[in-house]
Amino acid sequence: MSATTTIDTAPLGALIRYTDGSPKPPARFTKKLAAWERWNGVGRLVKKEPPRPYATWTAPASFTLHEGNFASDGVILVTIMRSHSADSRLIFAVAEEPKPGKVRVLLDFGGNTELLHLAASVTAAELWIAKEGYRNARLEIVGDENSERAGGADLAA
Repeated sequence: MSATTTIDTAPLGALIRYTDGSPKPPARFTKKLAAWERWNGVGRLVKKEPPRPYATWTAPASFTLHEGNFASDGVILVTIMRSHSADSRLIFAVAEEPKPGKVRVLLDFGGNTELLHLAASVTAAELWIAKEGYRNARLEIVGDENSERAGGADLAA
């Protein structure tokens, strides 16, 4: 599907696979393989943004994929995020949607919502929020998007 269709239909937390359609080169061609991996991969959908008007032009709608973390001794040092605009020529596919019952930890800012974490349960989500310190985060149970819970101190009550 196109990037626009991904923005319109894929839910936050879905694993999105993207490709340029070229075949994967053999592992012995390390430079070609590295170049191929820049345009072919998978990531978790964490943010969707509408078109943004500026004084001289309008930025197209876009979405952001969380592709992974580099950590050392349990501490995340680098987070890999990749944004794709609606006019991207890549081909996208939903590899996996979040299962019903999972809990999205969301943060609203600037008119957008960002997925911070996808937890197995409400308890796990609340523990993650307490550990990471997001006071304004809110919870949303997958499959029950109409009933949202407020985050932060309200969760402890």
